[in-house]
Formats: sequence, C-alpha cells, structure tokens
Amino acid sequence: MTTQLPEDVIIDILARVPRCNYPRLSLVCKHFRSLIASPMLFAVRSLLGCTELCLYVLLHNRETGGDESWSILRQKTKDNSRLVLILSLPVAQSYAAVGSKIYIFDSTKDDSMTTNVLSFDCRSHTVQPLPSIDVNVYTTVADTINGKIYVLGYHNTNSEKPMVVLNTETQTWEPVMTIPETVHYMWPPSFVMMAGKMYTIGGSYVYDPKESRWETDEKLKFWVKGCVLDDVFYCYDFCVNSLRTYDPKQRLWGAVKGVEQLLAETKSCSPASWTKIVGYGRKLALFFSKEEMTRERWGVDISLEKQEIWCAEISQEEGI
Repeated sequence: MTTQLPEDVIIDILARVPRCNYPRLSLVCKHFRSLIASPMLFAVRSLLGCTELCLYVLLHNRETGGDESWSILRQKTKDNSRLVLILSLPVAQSYAAVGSKIYIFDSTKDDSMTTNVLSFDCRSHTVQPLPSIDVNVYTTVADTINGKIYVLGYHNTNSEKPMVVLNTETQTWEPVMTIPETVHYMWPPSFVMMAGKMYTIGGSYVYDPKESRWETDEKLKFWVKGCVLDDVFYCYDFCVNSLRTYDPKQRLWGAVKGVEQLLAETKSCSPASWTKIVGYGRKLALFFSKEEMTRERWGVDISLEKQEIWCAEISQEEGI
C-alpha cells in the first residue's frame, strides 16, 4: 500500500513520527531504511518543527566486568522502554558533539600512539573515519568552541601537553600547539567552553583562542565537573548540597533555586554520588544514583538492585 503513495507524502508521514520508532520502521523494507537515513527526511522534520533533542548516554556495567555501551535515553513511553541501544557508536576516550554529529577520539594501541578520529551521524547512526592526529598522545579530551574541537593530549614520554584543533567544517586539523609549562591542571583534565573561552577544571586557567593566550580567573580555583548553558556554568556542590552557577562575564557565583527538595532526596555525601550534568536545549539533565556508592562512575548510574536510572530534568528560567 505504501508503494502507491508519492515519495514526498511518505517522507512527510515519516517526518511526523518520533525518532525512537525509526529503528523499527527501518526494518519494514529497504525503501523505508533508505528514506530514514536520508538528509531530506531530517530537513523536512526541521521545516515541520518536529526536531527532537536526544541524550546519548554511556552505560557502564560493573556486574559484567565493566562492559560499556551507548544508548539514547528517552522520556517515559507507553511500553516503559527508556533506553534505545546504539551499537554503531563506538566506546572511546573522548567525545565532542557538534550539530547533529558526535566526534570520537581514541588513541591507537600500537607504538605510533596516534589518535584515531571518527564522526558519528546522529540522524543515520553511521560512522565516518576522519584524518587521524599526527601527534604522539597518551590520552585525549575534547570540547568545542564555535564549531572547532579543541583536543588536549598528553605525551607519555616527555610530559608535554599538546593541543590540536579540528575544524569541523573543513574536516582538517590546524597546527599543533603546546600548552605552556606554567599552566597546571589535574589529569585527566576537564574543561568547559564559555563565551568563546576554555576554562579548566581543577585550576584557574582560561584559554582565549582569539588571542592564543592563557590567563587566570581566581574565582574558578575550586570547582567540579559540570556543563554550560547560555554561557553560564552549572555544577553540583556536594559540600553544601547545592546546584551552583557561575557567570564568567560578571565573574559571580550563584545557586539554582527551586531544587532544594530534589537535592535533599539524593542524600549526597561525595562527588561520586553525581556522575554527570548535561545540557540539552534550555534544560539540564542531572544523573545520579539512588544508592550511595564509593567508586567513581562514568556516564550515568544504574542501581545495582533495581537496574534503574534516576534522572531529574530541570528547565532553565531567567533569574535563577
């Protein structure tokens, strides 16, 4: 019956279907599979206002010895299935999201120790190899400024800290830079991008790519991992059980109001109680375990007894 419909009508119908149903629809026939993977479908979804924000989560299974896998976390559905397994997204050292793509960085295991790079298309769930980094790095971290991905590495032999930049528009690497010896931060490093600058966690150092200059901000000397929304930094302060904010333009710390009861229910007593704070759209998603555990975890937490994720979604409003 569907083969008798014009293709533009089929695309219009598919564009109105939630993306979580695409994996099943792609099994109907080759034609559906081709349409679901086509850029045209997502262009029509955008025109119709049917775009969806998706959270990709990396799950770590301790019971099986540390197996890891990527899934899409959905809001509660009728069949109560919140996780959609993504087998085509590989597990690696670091990731950076730009638009509808996730860029993947992972060091090779041979003596050359170059870093392999892949791009994952979140629309079609396909992987594309990119030029590797011709830098001998031991490990990498990555984040984005204005469509450019800044990758920090570490030379295992001479302790140098190289920084390279991937231009996602041209898919090319810019010349290698070396971070000054005077810039110190914990390793592996964590950093966020705010107002076009890179702020390191575990130190007070700020990198300005326009000026190619490192500077300091003493107000950021003590902080923990978090995320950025609209150039405002959000992090969980376990010492006072508060969701804190930092505005780099005003150089002021604040706190999110209205989440006191939620935070009280977490009964957090250490940074390990919270594993990730991420932003999508104008919302924050906070992941934490319902049971106290001492070991550090990556991605999101799953209760060992109930095997469930406890996620709180917080909408961002002015004046918080």
